[in-house]
Amino acid sequence: MGTSPACRETILAIKPYVPGKPIEEVQRELGIKDVIKLASNENPLGPSPDAVRAIQEAAERVYLYPDGNCYYLKNALAEKHGVSPENIIVGNGTDEIIKMLAEAYLNPGDEIVVADPTFSEYEFAALVMAGRAVKVPCRSFRHDLKAMAAAITSRTRLVFICNPNNPTGTIVGQMMLDNFLKEIPPSVLVVLDEAYADYVTAEHYPDSLAYVRYGRPNVIVLRTFSKIYGLAGLRVGYGVAVPEIIKNLNRVREPFNVNLVAQAAAFAALKDEAHYRKSREINIEGKQYLYEQFAAMGLTYVPTETNFIFVDVGQDSRGVFQELLKRGVIVRTGDIFGYDTYLRVTIGTPRQNERFIKALREVLGRA
Repeated sequence: MGTSPACRETILAIKPYVPGKPIEEVQRELGIKDVIKLASNENPLGPSPDAVRAIQEAAERVYLYPDGNCYYLKNALAEKHGVSPENIIVGNGTDEIIKMLAEAYLNPGDEIVVADPTFSEYEFAALVMAGRAVKVPCRSFRHDLKAMAAAITSRTRLVFICNPNNPTGTIVGQMMLDNFLKEIPPSVLVVLDEAYADYVTAEHYPDSLAYVRYGRPNVIVLRTFSKIYGLAGLRVGYGVAVPEIIKNLNRVREPFNVNLVAQAAAFAALKDEAHYRKSREINIEGKQYLYEQFAAMGLTYVPTETNFIFVDVGQDSRGVFQELLKRGVIVRTGDIFGYDTYLRVTIGTPRQNERFIKALREVLGRA
């Protein structure tokens, strides 16, 4: 039969992304019907009812190609954020936009600067383009912006700041970010990934979109409909930047990258402010409950500005993960982020949070 054609050598360094275990997989493997997933930071309330209706109505039009320009969604986003539609690009999730950034701005041998730990897709995008990720360790689970600025060299093209950071849940404040940007050369594009911005309650969280409104030429802000809007299964994300950056990204964008149903659902979800507020409220309440329960068990955790908590369970997280699985609870192990005794757990509904705590107490022997 012979051998298959050789692939590009650079991709051999890429480890395929491993997502949180799907509910269906656990049901199949363990024969458990009642399974809850607190592993992928999804909205436990699901999508807006308005978005569901929009999905149903759009289903009748799927024989048509989608609007490649995402006209209506772009205009709605522009109105919401006080920018022009020319400042916005919509992607098949922010993952696609991260990959577009690498395709548009990285040559072989170029570097990106990222925190460690942070979202793994930044390094993935660099490796696809034969680039290199320079990892700067977090300090007290937070971005060390001074060290990140110092890590910039003549090869640096992109700096990624996940704010709030995944998996730690911590944020970079306005003053820290302002000072950081003053040190960044104009040849370096700063990517502010704000997938969890809608959950932030801290007053010193940056108004990053103001950089775009004021025309800063080397900043792009990323947002998503996968988290608070509950549309993770449809894959809709967007970037906000000066028109020149958007034009460059459009050069590498696939023609019909955001499907018709996803556009309709995102447009409807954006308008449902009541569902948005309810999603924030249940997250705030769940966060407080989990804080109290962790403290009662003597567990340390990283205070979060997201819809997940990074908690130290004091033993091998993989073993705890497996025992929780047997009880129908899916979480995320910390070893993939370099923290072997930590779990990352999504904040769920009150019932889900209580079930998780009950299972965790059993596993840790603290029932």
